[in-house]
Amino acid sequence: MSKGLANIMKQAQMMQQRMAKIQEEASLKTAEASAGGGVVTALVNGKNQVVSLTIKKEAVDPEDVEMLQDLVVAAVNEALTKVQAEIGQEMSKATGGLSIPGLF
Repeated sequence: MSKGLANIMKQAQMMQQRMAKIQEEASLKTAEASAGGGVVTALVNGKNQVVSLTIKKEAVDPEDVEMLQDLVVAAVNEALTKVQAEIGQEMSKATGGLSIPGLF
């Protein structure tokens, strides 16, 4: 194997190790977002799991359940977007800006 090819293989292996570490650490990352002026707050982790959901009493109106549902969806989606963006930035650093499909 030529020295250049061996060097490329070594760099690829190092990048793979960095990406594996970032994926492992993703579960430790969290992001929080709120909706409705803070009456609904969602906390999610890097594994796309809802860790907690807080709903203040003033958000609960039996006559308007749809509004509460919309607020929950908005808060969860925003939190997921935040945590995935953070992980994506770290992946981009690890790959030197290369876009590798299927990573995150």
